[in-house]
Order: sequence, then C-alpha cells, then structure tokens
Amino acid sequence: MALRRRIRVTLAAVATLTVVAPLGWMWQSSLLPDSYDLAAMGYADWGGGPRPESGHDHGSGEGEGPGEVAVADLVADPALTADVTAELVVRDEGDRVTVNGSTPGPLLRATEGDLVEVTLVNEDVADGATLHWHGVDVPNAADGVAGVTQDAVMPGEEFVYRFVAEQVGTYWYHSHQVSHEQVQQGLFGGLVVDPADPEPVDVDEVALVHRYGGAGTLNGAEGTTAIEAEPGDDVRLRVVNTDNGVATVWPAGVPFRVLAVDGTEVNGPDEVTGEAVAVPAGGRVDLGFTVPEEGVRVDFSGGTSLTVGSDPTGRRTPAPSTVVDLLHYGAPADPPFAVDDPDRRFDYVIDRRPGFLDGRPGMWWTVNGGLYPDVPMYMVEEGDVVVFEIDNRSSDAHPMHLHGHHGLVLSRDGEPATGSPWWVDSLEVGVGETYEVAVLADNPGVWMDHCHNLPHATEGLVAHLMYAGVRSSFRVGGDHGNHPE
Repeated sequence: MALRRRIRVTLAAVATLTVVAPLGWMWQSSLLPDSYDLAAMGYADWGGGPRPESGHDHGSGEGEGPGEVAVADLVADPALTADVTAELVVRDEGDRVTVNGSTPGPLLRATEGDLVEVTLVNEDVADGATLHWHGVDVPNAADGVAGVTQDAVMPGEEFVYRFVAEQVGTYWYHSHQVSHEQVQQGLFGGLVVDPADPEPVDVDEVALVHRYGGAGTLNGAEGTTAIEAEPGDDVRLRVVNTDNGVATVWPAGVPFRVLAVDGTEVNGPDEVTGEAVAVPAGGRVDLGFTVPEEGVRVDFSGGTSLTVGSDPTGRRTPAPSTVVDLLHYGAPADPPFAVDDPDRRFDYVIDRRPGFLDGRPGMWWTVNGGLYPDVPMYMVEEGDVVVFEIDNRSSDAHPMHLHGHHGLVLSRDGEPATGSPWWVDSLEVGVGETYEVAVLADNPGVWMDHCHNLPHATEGLVAHLMYAGVRSSFRVGGDHGNHPE
C-alpha cells in the first residue's frame, strides 16, 4: 500500500512538473528587461528583398556601425527659422489631462511649407508626456514616441518639436506616453495644414470626436453644437476621430462629398446622399457641402450633432444603413510610384491566443503568430516600395496606424481598388478582412506600426518599420519610464 501511494505521489508530481515547467519557462521567457532597446527586440523581416551590403542588421541597436545615423539626429534643418510657434503646457486635472488649460488642446494651424516649432511643457503629469503628430510624416526625432524617438517629458521638463508642414490636410496631435490612458483623458488637439494657394471656402470647421468616459463630445462639448452659416455657403467639415473605435458621421438630407481622407485630397469626389462615412480610430475625413435655405444637420455616432446655419430637423436623424466605400469612391489616377513589382512584401497577420505578456497571463494579440516582443521588425532600405498584406484573423476590428508614412490601399479581400487613390495612415481592418497596402520608404527612422485602438497596443498589437542604416537613441523603460503603448 505504502509503495503504491509513493508511486501515485511520484506520478502526480511528474505530471504536475510536466505542466508547470513549460508554463514557468513561458512566463520567464516573456519577461521584458526594465530597460531595453526596441530595435534589438523581435526578429528581422526583410520581406523577401535583399539585405544591405553594409551588413547592418536588426539588433545592432545603440551600437555604432558604418554609415549609421542615430534616431536623435533625424531632425528638420536646424538652420530653418520657425514660421509657426506654439507652447503647449500639459497639466493633470484629476480625471482630465489638459493642454493649455483645456481639452481638446488648442487647434494649431499652419500653411504648406511652414516650419512648425512646438514646445511641450509638462507641468505636473507624473508619468511624463510626449506629442505625436498623427498623420504628419515628420522627421523621426519629432515623432513623439517615448522610448523610440525621444524620452518622455517628465514634470518640470520641456521638449521642442520641429517639422516642415509639407502635407496639406487635417491631422491631430496626442501623447504617445502611456497613450491608452492619456489620450482618453484628453491630451490631444487638432492640427490643420492649409494649402499655400487655397481655394475659397465660406466655413472651415474642425470637429474632434472624443469620448470622455462614456460621454460623446465634439470639440469637448456634449449634445449639439451650432455653427453660424448662411444659405449658399460652401462648408469644409474636418472630422477627426480621437477615439479607440470607429466614428460614423452623416449629413442629414443634403448632398455632400468626401473631399479628403487622412489629409490627402480625393480625386474626383462624387456627390453622395443618404449614406454615412465611417472614420477609423485616429483617422480623418473632410466633408464638403453647400448650405441650403433650411440649414444642415450633421449627426455623429456617440450622440453628438452639429448644426450649420438653421437646424432642418430639430432632432437627431437615424444613421443610414450604408456607408461610403472608399475602395471605389472617386475617380482613379496613377500612383506616384510603381506598385506592381515591390521591392519587399510583408505579412502582418493579426490574431489572438493565450500566453504571457511581460509575465502577465491572459489572451493577447499576436503578430504573425508571435506574442510581443517575438514579433517582426519590418526592415527596409530608403527608396524601397513595399507592400503590406494586413490579415485580420481575430474576432475584433483593428484600426491600423503606420507612423511617418502614408499607404496606398491596393485591394480589400482580393478586390482591387478602383476609385480615387485611397491614401491612409489609419486603416480600419474589419474581422476577417485582408488589405494590401503599398508604402514608399522615403522617411528614414524607426516607426511604430500598431493598432490605434490604444488598449490593443498595450496588449501586444504593435510592430515597427525600421530602416537599414538607422540606430536607436532611446530605450523603453529606463530612468524616464518610457512606455510608448
């Protein structure tokens, strides 16, 4: 009897070790260092293209190498004088983080070709803060990602961002330090770059869509916002979605056009009636319409509305059952670079599985089957044309955002794009959808490529695009507590 009991105990112990030992190994291997060079994490994916002859490879991190340039040196020409300057002071107001005493922060406006210089001052945000210029293809050192392109700006510190506003359009800025908390709490604002030779417009309005907790707002205000306008006025409405999910907008009973998407003008925009426009998290659309005698009402998901001139209905209108399909909207035009024979092709397969993320057990997002940091570093050389195939195999939609570049949508689920060239920096990839997106590698640096449902990024849905010949200047974690996601 005693022998049998000992055998049973031994077998149970062996069985337990068989289960526990691999779990312990998985837990241990998932732990991240207190401070690490992001460029040395994961594995290099060269997309089937050649590696540079210089021998530079992923993982060189902060080490010196022939012909390498540091991220911190990728800046705007220091000899240029600023045309637009601003100081943005961030404060912790308890349940809000304000910029110059308000949220959203002040709207910044520049003209095409201006050198923009913004000083971020952190008064008392304990975790530190940064400013990311969402959708603006700034020099890498101005991208505002803590631990990747700068250190977080801690209380009492300041940081100066400089970039040339080369891209006309609607953009926004927000923190990229503990971003899933700070953006929701209000550390964001709008940015508009006007053309050097603008076409006349009677009303030019920016509408930042944001939920504070569960309350939907436009430019920080709940309910209905009224805009003065006269019948016959031409309106450009710039919708910026600062939330984590899709924002839907629909002008009620008036024909409209989608003038721009993510800061890029639409070619030959068609007139639309009775449809809505879906704006991904982080994305922007500019809508154009002419005010009729009875005025215009524009309704948004989230319970907010905008009246332009008079209110023609006096109440919210039902959301249309169809949305504008940008894959086929507008008139086609040739792309500015060849996309049929790219230099590199990358897979970005999104899924979810159980495991450990930095020692925490749970269900985490995966990129190409791996849990962060076992994810690809997409490697390119300057001048490459690359095509990403983004394949969402998970049970949730993902608004994917590549920093420092705009991508040209080539297809969705194998169906080619036939409308205006659809340029994006924030792309909603629905459940089961697959997109092909072409990118020209023309902005050297180390660039985040992540889901802009920001809690998803904290749960591992993040990768990076890295140029050969570039080395890191900053570390995640460390003395500044850099936490970009």
